[in-house]
Amino acid sequence: MFKIIVEKECSCFKKSDMVNGLEIASKDGALLKSIEMRDTMNDEFCGKHSFKVQEVGDSFVIAMSDSTSNGCCGGGCGSH
Repeated sequence: MFKIIVEKECSCFKKSDMVNGLEIASKDGALLKSIEMRDTMNDEFCGKHSFKVQEVGDSFVIAMSDSTSNGCCGGGCGSH
C-alpha cells in the first residue's frame, strides 16, 4: 500500500472534503491521486500557500512549497 500524506493541514484543507492519510494499492494510483489533490489545493484553496508532491519511501507527501503572502490561512504556520 502507498500512502498520501498532507504534511500540514491548513484551514482550507480542513474545510475541504479531502482525506489525509489515504492508502492506495498501486504506486501509480497513489501518485496520480496525490497530483490530483495537489492541483485541487493549488487551484481552489485561498492561495496563501502553494503545494508540491514529494515521494518519501512508500508515501507521497503533499507539502507547502512556499508562502505566497505574509498572512496565514490558519493551519500550523503561525498562531491565530
